[in-house]
Amino acid sequence: MKYSIRILTLVGLLGGALAVSAQETPPPADNPASVADETIMPVEDAPLLAAADAAPPSDGAAQAVASEEPALSVAGSGTIIPLIVMDDVPLTDAIKNLARQAELNYMLDPKVNFGQPGPDGRPVPQPMVSLRWENITAEQALFALLHNYDLQLVEDPKSKISRVTPKDPAAPDPLVTQIVQLKYASPSNILAAVQGTLSDKRSKVVADVRTSQLVLVATEKELVAVTSMIEQLDTPTRQVLIEARLLETSMNPSTKKGIDWSGTLEGQNIAWGNNMQNGPVDSESTRAPLATSWPKLIMDMTGSGVGAHTAFLNADGVSAVVSFLNKYAEAKVISTPRTVTLDNEPARIEVTTASPIINITPGTVQVAGGSSIEYTNVGIILNVTPRISANDFVNLKVEPEVSRIGETVRRQVSVGTGQGGVYEADKYDIRRIQTRVMIPSGNTLVLGGLVQDDVQKGSTKVPLLGDIPVLGGLFRADSKTRRQNNLMVFITPTIIQDEDFQPTKTDFLKTAVPSSDNVEEDWSAWDSGKSAKAMKADQAAAGGTFDESH
Repeated sequence: MKYSIRILTLVGLLGGALAVSAQETPPPADNPASVADETIMPVEDAPLLAAADAAPPSDGAAQAVASEEPALSVAGSGTIIPLIVMDDVPLTDAIKNLARQAELNYMLDPKVNFGQPGPDGRPVPQPMVSLRWENITAEQALFALLHNYDLQLVEDPKSKISRVTPKDPAAPDPLVTQIVQLKYASPSNILAAVQGTLSDKRSKVVADVRTSQLVLVATEKELVAVTSMIEQLDTPTRQVLIEARLLETSMNPSTKKGIDWSGTLEGQNIAWGNNMQNGPVDSESTRAPLATSWPKLIMDMTGSGVGAHTAFLNADGVSAVVSFLNKYAEAKVISTPRTVTLDNEPARIEVTTASPIINITPGTVQVAGGSSIEYTNVGIILNVTPRISANDFVNLKVEPEVSRIGETVRRQVSVGTGQGGVYEADKYDIRRIQTRVMIPSGNTLVLGGLVQDDVQKGSTKVPLLGDIPVLGGLFRADSKTRRQNNLMVFITPTIIQDEDFQPTKTDFLKTAVPSSDNVEEDWSAWDSGKSAKAMKADQAAAGGTFDESH
């Protein structure tokens, strides 16, 4: 009996070795060159077992073969195997070998009785596996094999032992939990897209904003589609460099030539009466005279001759303004702001001054008056929103604005009965453009047309005298003023590439903390208001020494 067992054992080992050596040879192909280029896994790593053609040994022989089974090296669950080849291998043997390569502890459900004795005492026939896979893990190969034969792998969370059991055709696909770490995208942005992909009502996705992760609870099929979609959406957001140049020019020439007789012929003040020695008094003040030197006409109003207390007639003297002058003023304001912003994210550049606006509320009988101050930004404001197209064009939404404080306006305002007065407020000159354009990356867009040209002409002359040829120029004055403002906006968007960034070396975080932070370390008693004794005590407390030689 012992000799028969030994003979069967040797026959079994020899048959297994022949089967393994036979399966190492790749299947024949039509193209010999393609066969030669294939990478075949070594014998000890290959998930190959004895062929089913070997005669089933007796129980003793089977135990001897199991005890002397060679130990195959484990590939690991995440290791990519270059080539897996099986030819007519029993299903249970293929499952056992792939589970070993994937480092999975498993057991067969009693319902999976392939190879076990049936009611008639004979082994239940099992499918023979023939396959050829490249560049997959042992775990992926095991799941594919089980799925092909309507089997599933159910893991016990306590014992960590998986059970190979038949699938229930009526049962829904099991849910699998997977956590996806996002690299660039925000979880809130990806959440809506992922939820639209899930078709199973039991599936769900939860976003963790703190760690930028997505928790997916879905079926295997859904996870494959969702993971692929996340990989395409979770990409670095491209950035755009915005270079702007705002050029504002203003020109203000003026000219005035001639003789203006308005002071003589336009505002003559004539007064009649006594006590006019110092001229007529102002209508708003009975004490201050308007002038001290007036031409006086003495008239006898009593018939008794000229006296010191008779009536006087006063009038303004002769006044004329001679002008022969040209003026010219020119100003140029240039601003060149730069900024970098993400694709489809707005960027705002401000070079402004906060100007106060005073609001006064008049008081009433029931409510006391008051005032408040508000501020508005006056200067240059540029709002830009870029959007990168597929062909490296940049779709720009541009809103440049240039504002400044204008002249002061005085208005008579009436508030209620008997209230009101003259109020003053500043005018604001605001020029703004709102447009959307398409520009190739690195090219410059020129925006103009904000031209303001204000020409004013004036003429003053004495009637009849101003129309006399040649001599009429002595009684005529002409003036002309022009104010011209022009705003030009140059914008250059450039798509930033990865090689445009350069790392900056710094050792700031590696710098040690100073041992002393006394602000008076370099101050002597000559420089400080403290006494030498007090400074010496401060230095000693800070860990330093006080030098009295200063």
